[in-house]
Amino acid sequence: MDNPRVLIIDDDASVRESVRMVLKGGAQVETAANGDAALRELEAGDYHVALLDILMPGMDGLEVLERAQSLDNPPQFIMLTATKTVKTAVRAMKLGAYDYVTKPFDVDELQLIVRRAADTCEMRSELDTLRSEVGRRYDFANVIGSSDAMQKVLKVVSRVAPLRSTVLLTGESGTGKEVIARAIHYNSTRREEPMVALNCAAIPDNLLEAELFGHERGAFTDAHARKIGHFERAHKGTIFLDEIGDMPPNTQATLLRILESGQFTRVGGEEVIDIDVRVVAATNRDLDKSMEDGTFRSDLYFRLNVVAIPLPALRDRLDDLPLLIRHFLEKKSREAGVPMRAFTTEALDAMLAYDWPGNVRELEHAIERALVLSDAEHLGVEDLPGKVTSRVGAGESPLALPTPLTGDSQATTLNDAVERLERHMIANALAEANHNQTKAAEILGTTRRILKYKMDKLGIDEEIEAA
Repeated sequence: MDNPRVLIIDDDASVRESVRMVLKGGAQVETAANGDAALRELEAGDYHVALLDILMPGMDGLEVLERAQSLDNPPQFIMLTATKTVKTAVRAMKLGAYDYVTKPFDVDELQLIVRRAADTCEMRSELDTLRSEVGRRYDFANVIGSSDAMQKVLKVVSRVAPLRSTVLLTGESGTGKEVIARAIHYNSTRREEPMVALNCAAIPDNLLEAELFGHERGAFTDAHARKIGHFERAHKGTIFLDEIGDMPPNTQATLLRILESGQFTRVGGEEVIDIDVRVVAATNRDLDKSMEDGTFRSDLYFRLNVVAIPLPALRDRLDDLPLLIRHFLEKKSREAGVPMRAFTTEALDAMLAYDWPGNVRELEHAIERALVLSDAEHLGVEDLPGKVTSRVGAGESPLALPTPLTGDSQATTLNDAVERLERHMIANALAEANHNQTKAAEILGTTRRILKYKMDKLGIDEEIEAA
């Protein structure tokens, strides 16, 4: 870090001046003669590093250090100590100090430690920024879905996220279970701690326990060193166990014991390790059927199934399709570094007619494929996978655009395309419901109030649409 802000805290004026001269030119330096003055300065200023004397009259350095930890953005503390108080300096480091320097100090050593502490402060700030950005990404407001089905999911998620309760997410593959799991974590009190994810179906059965719980050196062939497992890495945070329905029975038994006791041992080890982890599990299997055929333990199921959240398939939340298309067009064009483009009306019609068995994940991949492989100004039917357009090509699309909504097949902007699709869906639903708004809302998977809002927003006159 260039030119960090440094506060020197020492009751000896000669020490303050000598340290100031050493750091002059490479840092913005301020001084404080006692603990009270130091805390006032720290509260008022944004300091990266503080050099703090341990032995001061009144409030000593340890008390200043302890009280400073409650500040919103405390600096990295370097303790200044006489040789005889090194043990106290070590205790200060346990309270959060970055390092200590003994008096009389070496100039080069002091400059090096201050520079490293400033760099650490900069990295901590960048990490906090990244965490904040990730947290915002998984904020409930950023989870795509305004349909009634998704609003019900988000209502439950918002209530359970701040709690300690174990959560079981169920639903077809590709419905966004990991997105919801991360939303739970980043909206909980554990958001500052790690979230560790593991796909239980992706690890061979004989290695799964070692991945989850770690192993000691020599526990099995190729175990050349101790390995920390996913549970231990997730301590104080959240572990996401995806595809838990594929977990083998012996690992299920071990997991059950951990959930009940909060303790485990590494594979091949004897040390009992206490763990504080919130578990969010997910599966696309029917666990009731798995319990009946004996492949999933009923006691583990009831331990996991504290709060069950079923996620709807994309075909059951088609009202969200315009939002998802817009989201993935923006996201994938940004990630791939290609221009933003819109789908033609015919392409949108094909996407509406398809039932998306792979759900949101399949939609995401289809949009990415179209953006990357097409050089056209607008994305057409020919840019979509064949299985998406097969029904339209066979003349079987039940969602041909009504005459009042047809027009130029080339969507001029993304918003135009989204509005066309929304008008299209509403018109078809109204026609299918014989223009009963309540029934049309049910077809669209939303409420009559939201439907009426959309109609007003899009300027849809029901009598005209009915003509």
